[in-house]
Order: sequence, then C-alpha cells, then structure tokens
Amino acid sequence: MVSLTVLLQSIFGGDGVMQFLPIILIVIVFYFFMIRPQQKKAKDAKKFREAIGKGDKVVTIGGIHGKVADVKDQYMVLTIANGVDIRVQKSAISPELSQGTGESELQQKR
Repeated sequence: MVSLTVLLQSIFGGDGVMQFLPIILIVIVFYFFMIRPQQKKAKDAKKFREAIGKGDKVVTIGGIHGKVADVKDQYMVLTIANGVDIRVQKSAISPELSQGTGESELQQKR
C-alpha cells in the first residue's frame, strides 16, 4: 500500500509538471516570436491590399512598378508604361515595396 502511494505521488506530483515545463516554454516562445508576428504581418498586408485604389503606385512581388488603373474583386489592372496595361492578382502586390513614393532608390538619389 505504501509503495502504491509513493508511485501515485511520483506520477501526479509536482515532478511531472516540471518535466513538461521546457516544452511549454518552447511553445510560448514560438508563439510570441514566430506565429504572432506572422499573423500580424498577414493582417497588415490584407488591409493594405484592400485599401489600394485607382491611381496608387504599387510594386508587384515580381518587381514590376506600375500605377493602378482599375481595381476588381480578385485582381487589378496596372499601367506600367504608356498604353501598356497588365492584369495582376491582388495578392501579387507587395506591401513592403509599395509603401514608398513609387520612385526607385536611384531616382530618389538624383
């Protein structure tokens, strides 16, 4: 009977929680340093793409600079040169590169 009591205390005692503490801490660190920032970045990108309007200067993830000529539900039409329009998915617009003035770094240095 005494050995059963000792066995139950060792299984359900504080020692069992201490074994899982490092794993719990790793999960918490992953959440705050990897998962949460990625969710925030995705939410900001979605908000940016929804706010794009006609006349905005944008850059695609492929590096094409253009001015928005028309916005539809899933895609938008970009004018990349006089008389040259292309149709791209909204998800192909880069929020990181499109935040600027629409000018390249070389043009800004002049």
